[in-house]
Amino acid sequence: MCHRMSPLLLSELEKAISELKFTGHARVPRRDPSVPVADAYPGTQLPLIVEGEDGYEPAQLTWGFETMQEGRPRLVFNTRIETALAQARSEKGLWAGPITQGRCLVPVRAFYESWTNEPPRRGAQMRFLLPGHAVFLLAGVFENDRFSVVTTSPNASVSPYHSRMPLVLAPGESSIWMGPDYAGLADRSRIALAHEEA
Repeated sequence: MCHRMSPLLLSELEKAISELKFTGHARVPRRDPSVPVADAYPGTQLPLIVEGEDGYEPAQLTWGFETMQEGRPRLVFNTRIETALAQARSEKGLWAGPITQGRCLVPVRAFYESWTNEPPRRGAQMRFLLPGHAVFLLAGVFENDRFSVVTTSPNASVSPYHSRMPLVLAPGESSIWMGPDYAGLADRSRIALAHEEA
């Protein structure tokens, strides 16, 4: 379950989207190494991409939906794609509206998973990257000022370490996630990720 990622700065995302609108290609500027950027965790605000009237727009939303469970507040920060698709079909449940009307793109430099499979490394954090790309996109859903990262079954890169993974989008798949055929992206078996112990 994804609960840590390396986000972009809002200024980096704004520049990338501006360039996308001007040239047709988004490019994130090289980060100044003297500017520290903390990793993001559930409950923090981070920049992501939503569909606006004039195409993609940056938005700054809080990671995690606030819900009540057994009379206590709970922060739900991951969305199982299987659950969301079932709720979209039934038009009932927490994810029914966000998956049909609130899909978004979460740009990251990396995401992390705790090593829950194959002890003895249980609990160690693994950092996952998309080779050849300094920045890549995760599928997300949002409602109002809150968003959640969509997860799916792990592929060969992640399965030795964890039982779920974020729905990582390959180059060119952002328009599919934001369009009507998004359900076909649940299978991430063809995405090859690099990893290192954090």
